[in-house]
Amino acid sequence: MGGNGEGEEGVMASDFFWSYTDEPHASRRRKILSQYPQIKELFGPDPWAFLKITVVVLLQLWTATCLYDAGWLKILMVAYFFGSFLNHNLFLAIHELSHNLAFSTPVYNRWLGIFANLPVGVPMSVTFQKYHLEHHRFQGVDGIDMDIPSHAEANVVTNTIAKSIWVIFQLFFYALRPLFLNPKPPGLWEFTNLVIQLSLDAAMVYFWGWKSFAYLILSTFVGGGMHPMAGHFISEHYIFHPDQETYSYYGPLNLMTWSVGYHNEHHDFPRIPGSKLYKVKEIAPEYYKDFKSYQAWSQVIYMYIMDRTVGPFSRMKRKASKSGATKKDE
Repeated sequence: MGGNGEGEEGVMASDFFWSYTDEPHASRRRKILSQYPQIKELFGPDPWAFLKITVVVLLQLWTATCLYDAGWLKILMVAYFFGSFLNHNLFLAIHELSHNLAFSTPVYNRWLGIFANLPVGVPMSVTFQKYHLEHHRFQGVDGIDMDIPSHAEANVVTNTIAKSIWVIFQLFFYALRPLFLNPKPPGLWEFTNLVIQLSLDAAMVYFWGWKSFAYLILSTFVGGGMHPMAGHFISEHYIFHPDQETYSYYGPLNLMTWSVGYHNEHHDFPRIPGSKLYKVKEIAPEYYKDFKSYQAWSQVIYMYIMDRTVGPFSRMKRKASKSGATKKDE
C-alpha cells in the first residue's frame, strides 16, 4: 500500500491512498465460501422488497399531496424530519435493485427501480445501476470507480467550511461526477426512466401544485446532505484507518436503509439482500471482528468535517491493471 501524500501530522492529504494489491473483497469472498459454503443459501431476492418499496413510494407521494397548500417552513420541516428518511430509503432500495435483489428476473428489478425512483423527483435509477456495478467490479480503480471524488473536488475541499458545504451538496457531486469523468451514452432504459419520472413530476405539479413537487425535491436534497442517513456515503469507504478501505456500520439506522451499513459484508457478498447480511457476520465472525466499524453515521459526518487530516483524498485508489474484480465476482 502506498502513501497518500500526507506531509505531517494534522495536515490534510494531498493525494489519494494508493494500493498496489487487488481489492480485498473477491479474495475474502472465496475464503469465506470455502470455509462456510452454507452462506450461498443466503443468495437471492428479498421476497418482501416489492411490498416494502410500494409502501414507501405511496406514503411519500401521499405526503406530498397533503402539503399542496402548506407554508414553506412547514414543507421544509416535514421534508427534513420525515420525507428525507423516506426518499433516502428509496435511494437504498434502488441500490438493492441494482443488484437484482427483489426479483430473480433482472428486468423486473429495473421496472421496480423506476417505480422506486418516482418520489425522488429526478431520474437516476437506471444510470445508478451502471455506475454502481462498476464500483463493485472495479473498486477504487482510477478512472472507473465513480464513487471516488475527483481531483478537482479534493483540491477545493480542503478545510472545515469547504467540507461542510461539500457534505450538504454531496448528491450533486455524486450525480455530476460521472458525467464529466466517465460519461456513458444513454440508452432506451434511461429514456424510459426519464419519461416516466418527468410524467410523474408534471402530474404532481398539474394536480397538486409546485409545493407538492418541491417537497419531493427537498426530501431528496436534504436527505442526501447533512443528514444522519447520508453518513453512509462517507462511512463506507472514506479512510480513517490506513489499513482498511471498506467500513461497516452496525447501528439502528440499518433498519431504514436496507442494511447498507453492513458494507464489508455487502461488498463481500453483493448477491445477498440487505435483510440477510447480518447473517454473514454471524456465520463467519472471525473475518469481520478485527475491522473498525461505526455505531453512528452522524458521528462519521462530524469526524469527516472536523478531522483536519481527512477529506476527499481519503480514499483508496488502484491502477486499472491491478484490479482483480470481474463481472463473475460481482
